[in-house]
Amino acid sequence: MIGRLSGQLVAKQPPWIVIDVHGVGYELETSMNTLVALPEVNESVSLFTHLTIRDDAHLLYGFGREHERALFRALIKVNGVGPKLALAILSGMDEDAFMRCVRDDDSKALTTLPGVGKKTAERLIIEMRDRFPDWKDKWEDGSALLPLEATNGRASAHNSLADAEAALVSLGYKLTEASKMLANLDPHQSTEALIKAALTQRMSG
Repeated sequence: MIGRLSGQLVAKQPPWIVIDVHGVGYELETSMNTLVALPEVNESVSLFTHLTIRDDAHLLYGFGREHERALFRALIKVNGVGPKLALAILSGMDEDAFMRCVRDDDSKALTTLPGVGKKTAERLIIEMRDRFPDWKDKWEDGSALLPLEATNGRASAHNSLADAEAALVSLGYKLTEASKMLANLDPHQSTEALIKAALTQRMSG
């Protein structure tokens, strides 16, 4: 099992990244919350990881915080929630926000995430509620939300918008919906900043 990778970030193509560890390039899929906090390409990075082994592929997922990975692992144990949907949930809200939704029975907030309908939201609340005793104290004092330093730079407006749109589509948003989410944002921001702003706007709207 690969539990953590530390090396040089050599590529970012949302939601995928590549980390070079002593000459070996590891391809990982990340949540958007982790992606927007990553440093620039060619900088050093360290991520917690989860490896999924299928008959046709070995898939590696990267997380900026250990508790984000813990939540990912808990989510994929829920009936009907696979890695793709778990990443979409973690991209739309951080661990603290998800905890509040479950604690407050806020299924409406969960249904704003792509791929999460009313029944799935209710199932998440019911099944995840029993897992909170292990995390409650840490989450309430904020110690679970360990920051990943962000050093986002600038990119061309065209490439940033195209990459952000592709990333949102990969999360499950329709192309027209992704375009609408990005329509009123400053196109000269980095891809990561556009994704973060689009998701924040979606949740608050």
